[in-house]
Formats: sequence, structure tokens, C-alpha cells
Amino acid sequence: MEKFNWAEDIDGAITVSDTEGTVVYMNRRSRETFNKEGQSMVGQNMMPCHNERSQAIIRHMLESGESHCYTITKKGRRKLIFQTPWREDGEVRGLVEFSFVLPDDMPHYDRDAKRE
Repeated sequence: MEKFNWAEDIDGAITVSDTEGTVVYMNRRSRETFNKEGQSMVGQNMMPCHNERSQAIIRHMLESGESHCYTITKKGRRKLIFQTPWREDGEVRGLVEFSFVLPDDMPHYDRDAKRE
């Protein structure tokens, strides 16, 4: 059976780090977004790329196991950023960040609303 690598070519960036902040995986979109001058960040620590506030959030996620989600505007495009711990055998082993461009006309459906 061929290797199943679903994350490599999805239309969003996936970056995975360990508990020390070392980047252990970047999919194609993440590499295109974050690599400077063709240099991969895999094997490098991501903490120096973040300000003190962001570093505190990263430490909190690693300690608490909680996720963090927000939107940004970058280069005129809105993006959803979802950061969450990944685990092995129930133990937090690092963080994964998903980054997806949000379309300007993205619909919203309220599944809790009563249907008439």
C-alpha cells in the first residue's frame, strides 16, 4: 500500500512542534509560508520567532493541554489559526498549528437554530 500522507498537499498550512518548541514537521503550504530563502524550519526552535505574549500562550497550551484559536489578516487575506496540543498515550508531546485562508464570502450556518 502506498504511504498515506494526507497533510502534505491540503490547502492549508500545518506546522508541528515538540514540547521544546522544535519544529518536527511542516507540510508543503507551511514550508512555502514560513521558510526563509528556501531554508526549512524543521529542526529549528520556533520560540525565538514569537513575542513574549505568544511564548506565554505556547507554554500555557503545553502545560494545560488547552487549544488556542483566532483569526488574523495577513497580506490582505483573512486566516483562521487553530493551535492545539498533540498527544501520545494521553501525554502532551507538542503542538500542531493549522492555518487556513478564510474566503471573504464564507457562509455561516447555525446548527442550533430551530428550523421553521
